[in-house]
Amino acid sequence: MSRCIALAKNGLGTTYSNPMVGSVIVYDGKIIGEGWHKKAGEPHAEVNAVNSVQDKSLLSKATIYVSLEPCSHFGKTPPCCDLIIKNKIPNVVVGTVDPFSEVSGNGIKKLIEAGIHVTVGILEEECNELNKRFFTFHQKKRPYIILKWAQSQDDFIAPLEKLEKKPVWITNTYSRQLVHKWRTEEQAILVGTQTVLDDNPKLNARDWYGNNPVRLVLDQNSRIPKGNAVFDNQARTIVFTNSQNTIPEENTTFERIDFKQNIASQIADSLYKNNIQSVIIEGGLRTLQTFIDADLWDEARVFRGNINLGKGIQAPLLPKTNSEKHLIERDELTILRNHD
Repeated sequence: MSRCIALAKNGLGTTYSNPMVGSVIVYDGKIIGEGWHKKAGEPHAEVNAVNSVQDKSLLSKATIYVSLEPCSHFGKTPPCCDLIIKNKIPNVVVGTVDPFSEVSGNGIKKLIEAGIHVTVGILEEECNELNKRFFTFHQKKRPYIILKWAQSQDDFIAPLEKLEKKPVWITNTYSRQLVHKWRTEEQAILVGTQTVLDDNPKLNARDWYGNNPVRLVLDQNSRIPKGNAVFDNQARTIVFTNSQNTIPEENTTFERIDFKQNIASQIADSLYKNNIQSVIIEGGLRTLQTFIDADLWDEARVFRGNINLGKGIQAPLLPKTNSEKHLIERDELTILRNHD
């Protein structure tokens, strides 16, 4: 099952809106096939694992391990349960049950009814962690929300005044490259109006190979000039606004929300409707604190750089919770989880 999880992680950032899944087929104590789900619409992990087995006659005497319950419904591909039954694989070991309503125990039921021996709950916690985005989306009806910011040694995230419309870097180049890697792993990235006006960010993953996230921008009164990088049509962009004067463009759409009400929950609801399973929020203090105050966040990734700003905009305030720390040269990265 550990191998299944390792294989599944190869699909991080490319399987949306499907989960990450890995599968291993074992006969006589040896791995004879393995695979993972690479992209939505392409073969699932079990299919790739079965196809990798050279001697198919061994399948009728083998055990197939899969990190997530095999699907039992027709989506873009046929049910994996049918494939397992067709190949007469006698034993199936499942990491965790699929929370998606179209599956949710039906796959396991179908296998058992076909006379297959099914074991469920192996490395269950690790398998749940693997698909925390997928599980949050289907169980809580909202995306998995990650907060991210960098602060100085004296707890400022930005200077009070800036001479140029570009970021003031607090962290080193390795930390910044890691952030671009994260952008390829999450489905969307969100910033507020002031961040766009101050920094004119592209919000892409130019420092790491992978998909660019969907860009999400708060712009209540259409203050952001059309010449800014977020309107370059190079990536799908959703602008949350209260303005009536909005015209959708090639790769840019506008969603109206009530900025006098709970902004964070309205955004979460909108992202759920747009089938966006994860978002990394890189906005300024106001945007980040909005989600913290609404208790709408799952994870926070906070860098502390090796500089002092002297004065500036204070870093957001998080409630005390479990955390882990990592060093990236002289930068310190703290990862915090917001558990219910």
